[in-house]
Amino acid sequence: MSVLSTVVFADISGSTSLYETLGNERATEAVTQVTQWIADTIETHGGRVVKKLGDGVLCIFGDAAAAVSATSTMLRQHNERLGRWPQPLRMDIRVGVASGEVLDVDGDCYGDAVNVASRLCERAGPAEIWATETTVLLAGTAPDAWYRKLGLMEIRGKAEALMLYHVEWREDEAPDSLTMQAALVSSFAPVDSILGQIQFSWHGVSMSFTSSDAPVHVGRANHAQLCINDPRVSRLHARIDWRNSGFVLTDMSSFGTWVRFEGSASPVRLRRDACILHGTGQIALGVPFTEPSAPVMSFQVVGTSVHLG
Repeated sequence: MSVLSTVVFADISGSTSLYETLGNERATEAVTQVTQWIADTIETHGGRVVKKLGDGVLCIFGDAAAAVSATSTMLRQHNERLGRWPQPLRMDIRVGVASGEVLDVDGDCYGDAVNVASRLCERAGPAEIWATETTVLLAGTAPDAWYRKLGLMEIRGKAEALMLYHVEWREDEAPDSLTMQAALVSSFAPVDSILGQIQFSWHGVSMSFTSSDAPVHVGRANHAQLCINDPRVSRLHARIDWRNSGFVLTDMSSFGTWVRFEGSASPVRLRRDACILHGTGQIALGVPFTEPSAPVMSFQVVGTSVHLG
């Protein structure tokens, strides 16, 4: 069974040149020590180390905020350690973070988020953390971290460009030059209520759920709380979770989900991705809103206060 998780891929930047400088034996020993330290640090902060891959470590968190906080702390601590190391042994760490449905098979993990985290790690520079917008929205106010929007970027293996963010971990960075976490979250999600309620309507039928009812499944299957009997809807099409005081919709379908918020001209397309539901709007399942007969349900988030800045 797949679970909404946050994947962290961390590796050592420039390890190839280290082997050329130190030789295979000394470089292998140094790289092994750093990768083990990365693994230990991740586990200390509540993550699970899936495996170590040469100079890289693949980890998984159940909570996006914990993943952002752990990686930020890790790079701060590593930066302090570097100051005590001789120049030839200094190695930078780079990190990619992505959230989505992850399938656990015999202790290993698979899914789009795993692939994206690996690709982001490849693209990140030394001592950088790159994260998807889904991760940033789910993480919200992670301690001692700020987000800088990098913009839409093409990622190898992805049909569409992804909105990416740089997670800034340096304590001496001027916050006013960055997109601070509080401002970012207030633009997308309710932040001042611990109890929420969401209402759905579909062909004259209305259903209401509170945060304590989550997760709520949407699909063609009879056991889905929101059962939509349409052949274009997957059996388990989407799931709605309560995370960081907001309802998060995650697409789990074969053909995608589209979300159109009231007052917004452009719908948000989800393909094994997630977004936070706020205010009122509509959700198209399996086909876009441009299809006249698209299965569309309306939603309204109530019981929370949303500030759209």
